[in-house]
Amino acid sequence: MKLLSLLIEILIILGVTIKNIEAGRHNKKQKERNVTTQVSVNEIKQFLSHVLDQRTLVKVINKRENPIEKQKNHQKLKIRGIQNKDLSERNQNYLKKEEKKNFIDEGDQLFKMGIKILQQSKSQKQKAEAYILFAKAANMGNLKAMEKIADALLFGNFGMQNLTAAIQLYESLAKEGSHKAQNTLGFLSSYGIGMEYNPAKALIYYTFGSAGGSMMSQMILGYRYLSGINVLQNCEVALNHYKKVADYIADKLEKSEGIPVEKVRLTERPENLSSNSEILDWDIYQYYKFLAERGDVQIQVSLGQLHLIGRKGLDQDYSKALYYFLKAAKAGSANAMAFIGKMYLEGNDAAPQNNVTAFKYFSMAANKGNAIGLHGLGLLYFYGKGVPMNYAEALKYFQKAAEKGWPNAQFQLGFMYYSGSGVWKDYKLAFKYFYLASQSGQPLAIYYLAEMYATGTGVLRSCRTAVELYKGVCELGHWAEKFLTAYFAYKNGDIDSSLVQYALLAEMGYEVAQSNSAFILESKKAKIIEKEKMYPMALLLWDRAAIQGNAFARVKVGDFHYYGYGTKKDYQTAATHYSIAAEKHHSAQAMFNLAYMHEHGLGIAKDIHMARRLYDMAAQTNPEAHIPVSLALMKLETVHLLRDTLFFNFTMQQKWIKLDNTLALYWDLFGIGLIVTALIFLLRNRYG
Repeated sequence: MKLLSLLIEILIILGVTIKNIEAGRHNKKQKERNVTTQVSVNEIKQFLSHVLDQRTLVKVINKRENPIEKQKNHQKLKIRGIQNKDLSERNQNYLKKEEKKNFIDEGDQLFKMGIKILQQSKSQKQKAEAYILFAKAANMGNLKAMEKIADALLFGNFGMQNLTAAIQLYESLAKEGSHKAQNTLGFLSSYGIGMEYNPAKALIYYTFGSAGGSMMSQMILGYRYLSGINVLQNCEVALNHYKKVADYIADKLEKSEGIPVEKVRLTERPENLSSNSEILDWDIYQYYKFLAERGDVQIQVSLGQLHLIGRKGLDQDYSKALYYFLKAAKAGSANAMAFIGKMYLEGNDAAPQNNVTAFKYFSMAANKGNAIGLHGLGLLYFYGKGVPMNYAEALKYFQKAAEKGWPNAQFQLGFMYYSGSGVWKDYKLAFKYFYLASQSGQPLAIYYLAEMYATGTGVLRSCRTAVELYKGVCELGHWAEKFLTAYFAYKNGDIDSSLVQYALLAEMGYEVAQSNSAFILESKKAKIIEKEKMYPMALLLWDRAAIQGNAFARVKVGDFHYYGYGTKKDYQTAATHYSIAAEKHHSAQAMFNLAYMHEHGLGIAKDIHMARRLYDMAAQTNPEAHIPVSLALMKLETVHLLRDTLFFNFTMQQKWIKLDNTLALYWDLFGIGLIVTALIFLLRNRYG
């Protein structure tokens, strides 16, 4: 498919999307941040007619060889009256360069406007308008805009998933040196999605992508070398790849607090999935709003926090966050006061950066003994914001907050001892505070712990520990936002879009994504992978998730070997996986399965006593297993009783037959002996 016809298709879809959204919200006016985002249908039609005059992909990517551009230059030169047969070649080249520069600059401007709209967008309409700008910029040869369009086609943004078109666009971008395109082609090759399944080729793409600066390729290679996937397992190489990504993430985290992303497991029961605790249901959100308006201070603070960082599926909204915090602070909430101080310290649209205001609210919270407020005052003194820099004061406030268990304060203490800021360097104390903060998931504390293990600073060097810690930091990257979009796509029935997003995250080493991808593949609802490849790929992903410690995945690997899904039936291998899940993870399901296999002697020795024991253990481990265990034991005991009864009857019959055969020849002697014995017994009784 040619790129320009592809752009036409995208614009038509986006135009329809905008019209549908506007029809559904006819009376609701959108507050636009830039007048250039107001895209009318007529404008789209005019742009389409302009695009229809253009020809091939090369003409868009390489403007230097574009005859249409040359024709435009020629016409402009005529209009300006500077066309001259004697014009020197130097002047012609200069004009061409200027024209090209203007053309590229215009594409860059459109791309930047699209990014700005996308970052500020709160509705599908605004996002659709952003992609129209990307399409226009892509038409002008902007590679980054083309990457955005290719991603939209691959991941199914606005319901316009088109793998064939996306792959063609990625291949063209890869030739232009796009590391993002190389990474994506590697991912598609590793799964066989829209392309030939080729792990070796995928590795080449990832290598080129990482060399070009792709953080995702670096992370994928780190995971591959850590796990030995298509490469020799090498911890040091994995460490090198993960460290580069972790350094990038840590730099982002130091500038602003990281936003944890909810990772919903599709393997949960459907009734739990529909009201998953990781995602706030709209009805529950409305109920919380009602309680907040009624004066529930705790709910006000909770809603403020959710809107402050955009948690549980809610959009980040500083205005709403400040609104709820102010209501709670007015009611005397120390946490709310501290969060208001935090907002003014960092600065945003609703609360412009103001150190004086931040100090005021932090002090109000600290006077109430609030850990967040104490930590905030420590930050002000540590960096000298609104107050003179004073490490001693900062240390005092950090210690008070750390004693109350606030992880950010524990990290700051660790950093002070690690860097020697205002105190003597003490790596043991630094390690202590980093470790305490890491137990609460403080990302920068985890990063510095990884640094210490990687270099052997203050602790015994451990490559494996360092890699695991770096991996945890890397998984906080912006790419983790796909967990939410993938979940909502799955919930809305867009299985293919959900699978592609989960599969990419799975390739990067996210265990939850590996489980979710395997779950979707096992259901065989996806259409982008051939049916016969789904079970083998699902088994591969279940196995990777199991290696990372997922008990459910370990049982699934056992199930696949037991039933022969995606592999040959192998009861012994199935029993091995069930044993690991039972012993290491205390999985009730694994215990039950092992008990059944012992009962019937499948792949392991038949042992009724062991079966009974495992059934009992399964019931003790999980109360929900009581009913199936009771039924299984009832069946086992019934069958065992019947077998014992039949065996007893058969044994007695055999004994009588054997006795009859033995005494048949001497029956007369036996009879005389019985009579003599009886007579002796009677005479004794009579004369005794």
